[in-house]
Amino acid sequence: MTQVQESSGARAARPASSRNGWWGVAVLALGTFTVVTSEMLPVGLLTPMGSSLGIPEGVAGLTLTITGLVAAVSAPALVPLLGRADRRTALCVLVTVLVVGNLGAAWAPDFATMVVARVLVGVGMGGVWAVAAGLAVRLVPAKSAGAATTLVFSGIAVASVLGVPAGTYLGDLAGWRAAFLAAAGLGAVVLVAAALLLPRLPAERTVPLGGALRLTRDPRLRTGLIVVGFLVTGHFAAYTYVRPVLEDVSGVGAGTIGVLLLVYGIAGVAGNFLAGAGAARSPRRTLLVIGTVLALTIAALPWLGGSPALAAVLMVLWGLGYGGVSVSTQTWVLLAAPDAREAASSLFVGVFNAAIALGALAGGLVADGVGVTAVTVTGAVLVAGALVTTAVGRAPVPEAPAVPGKT
Repeated sequence: MTQVQESSGARAARPASSRNGWWGVAVLALGTFTVVTSEMLPVGLLTPMGSSLGIPEGVAGLTLTITGLVAAVSAPALVPLLGRADRRTALCVLVTVLVVGNLGAAWAPDFATMVVARVLVGVGMGGVWAVAAGLAVRLVPAKSAGAATTLVFSGIAVASVLGVPAGTYLGDLAGWRAAFLAAAGLGAVVLVAAALLLPRLPAERTVPLGGALRLTRDPRLRTGLIVVGFLVTGHFAAYTYVRPVLEDVSGVGAGTIGVLLLVYGIAGVAGNFLAGAGAARSPRRTLLVIGTVLALTIAALPWLGGSPALAAVLMVLWGLGYGGVSVSTQTWVLLAAPDAREAASSLFVGVFNAAIALGALAGGLVADGVGVTAVTVTGAVLVAGALVTTAVGRAPVPEAPAVPGKT
């Protein structure tokens, strides 16, 4: 499990009773799963969304870009604005915004309405992710803080690899609007569960936006954020358009696309837990492996993905690689700033979602201007930039476990 040093502020703010702490951790994990799934739903629905709204696939991809940009801005801005507000109340308000946004997306009769809905999704997502990341350690005993934090992060990782295929399947069965309705329903479940199962969570020491930005003076944190930028931008430049790429290269239909994305998702869940164990020992080595697998797999898709069988193999490798990205990079960030979790997490969420938006935008420009398969070259080059940064930059070193009887 990811071992994250607990700050004195987190210990001080821990609720007196942790009897229901693990239920609270489960709620946070479901919450992070819901917000990231809501963000990425358009990836597997670009073709039917574009057709229904009367826009090309490149423009439909902007629904992901818009949400990512809003989340990138709202995450660092909302945490200081929340001030001393109880974090349970804040989470409930933010999840409500997310639910309204998904309902608006499901109803949207045109692209303008969809944009408004996706802005709301971005606000809710950025806030929930940033706040939830630092709460796990406050819900369970100190010895379980690392396991609880990893579980919350797994919601993000599992959403990244399973949310898209689940939405794609539902979209094929009942229409793309049904996928957004399902996300709204899941958000409503999170809202009720948070209200019932989370204890009151008074704010810890608040950090103003300027103070959060000053954290980037630490070269370890700065390197981690740059790695996130390159890695996530490269992934989404290619993955946002994975459906049209697979259709073009392999000639497969919607049903097979859903199967390939499901295979990718299952592999990604395995990659999440494999990377979590590796990142606890060495975030740098783990991210070097992840970056190498991603760069080679993304670059190879147009050349080796000509048959469904070969495409499935590549999607498995892609899922294994990307499944470990969120837990590995978040482990890096939290190890680099153990006494400012919420502030560091807000910066992480900002960079992560800006990278999603930039990747989707870059992929759209390349797809419309050069050709859809060219997005894989763009993605592979950007991931290579993450590899170089990981290799040469400063990295945090996990604390060695204490040895009984030694000081």
